Amino acid sequence: MNKTLLLIMCDFMLLNLLALTRWEKAEPTHTQLETAAPRSAANAPAVNADMVELMKISLEDEKASRAQLAAQLASTQGSLAEREKNVAALATQKAQVENALAATQSSAKELESRYTASAQEAFMSKEQLAKMQRELEERKAEAERQKAELARMERMNTEARQRIENLNVAVRVAEQEKQLIAQNLTEAKQQVEVERLERVKVQEQTTQLTQGVGQLAQKSGELSREIRDNRPINPNLIFTEFLANRVQTKLTARRPGLFSPTVKDKDAQTILVSDGDRVYALMHMSDTPFALSEVPTDYDQVTGRLVRGTFNAPLTELQFLQLDPRIVVAPIDASLAALMGAKIYQLAKEPFKFPDAVLVRADDGRYGETPFRIDQSNANYVKLDNRIVTRLFGEIAPKRGDLVLSKTGDLIGLMVNNDYCAVLGNFAAAYTLKTGEGAPEPKTSTILGEAYSRLQRLPVRLQ
Repeated sequence: MNKTLLLIMCDFMLLNLLALTRWEKAEPTHTQLETAAPRSAANAPAVNADMVELMKISLEDEKASRAQLAAQLASTQGSLAEREKNVAALATQKAQVENALAATQSSAKELESRYTASAQEAFMSKEQLAKMQRELEERKAEAERQKAELARMERMNTEARQRIENLNVAVRVAEQEKQLIAQNLTEAKQQVEVERLERVKVQEQTTQLTQGVGQLAQKSGELSREIRDNRPINPNLIFTEFLANRVQTKLTARRPGLFSPTVKDKDAQTILVSDGDRVYALMHMSDTPFALSEVPTDYDQVTGRLVRGTFNAPLTELQFLQLDPRIVVAPIDASLAALMGAKIYQLAKEPFKFPDAVLVRADDGRYGETPFRIDQSNANYVKLDNRIVTRLFGEIAPKRGDLVLSKTGDLIGLMVNNDYCAVLGNFAAAYTLKTGEGAPEPKTSTILGEAYSRLQRLPVRLQ
């Protein structure tokens, strides 16, 4: 317990004892003196003298008691002032407890004032004393609580200082880590730069490898194409492909008659072929309503359609080729060709690579391999084997209108007669005949007459 507070409590108890003492019992009261007077009228002078003496003694005792009480009060007040100074000095040292101690001092002053009032009144009940004791106990408990709070605050202050110290240590560690991270970052940047340079080298090597791979792939593609071009295909596969991709042409020609017009219809099976620019349906003159004769026929209307499955499209024109007057083609728009879904045959780039060709006859579904020879006098034609022995052994013999395919599946040309095949190199047209409703332009007699004249100018073997 605090020494200063103990001294204050002791002084306060001493003052309470002094205040509660019944000093009036030690001296006679004026009432006693007055009642004693009539007892004996005869002894009045003696009694008066004794009474005076007694009063003097009482006054002296009263003065002595009051002087002693005043001395005790002065001593108590001096002690109280000294204790207050000590309390003030303690309050300056403990700032957080100053308010509580000030309240306690105020309570002590209040008790002192109560004591003074009690001393003046000379009366205080036991209940008030008990109440004051309870208040004193409460003040003691409050002081203890404040002391404990002060201790707690000191502990919290100590912990706070410890945390601050820990934070300072953490800051120093963080600074060291920051320096280490900065150093690592610098090293990482250097490493990244080195890796970037290595990556650039790797990319250059990759580019070179890619170019090498591309060249290798190109050479591989060329090699594959060369192998494919040099590898013959089974005739069975070629004919199966023809059956899956053939298209049908339907041509109608009308000419005026004596009583009614004459109409000629012609249907034929053929294929689509491309010269690298446009797509054409290939036909022989015998697959059309036209015929080459000395007196050409003049038709007033020519119409045509191309059919494959459910696909049906009109033909807008017919072209008679410069290569041979008996070869007729019908140009097809590329979008229509795509809608048809049929294979578009390519012209053979090396038609003479293999000694044999594959004949495909559309009208009776026959096919087979046949040797052929180059015509030295005319490079646009080749002669196919059409000997009687070929027919005797059941092999297919060439016939006009047959398709002649190379062993690679590309188109060589079309049989113009039973012996010779016209080798297709391009589709340059000598004449173009517009088809559809109305009279064809130019007239069919003009076109057919010119075609007949060109046919007559060919060698007899080619006619």
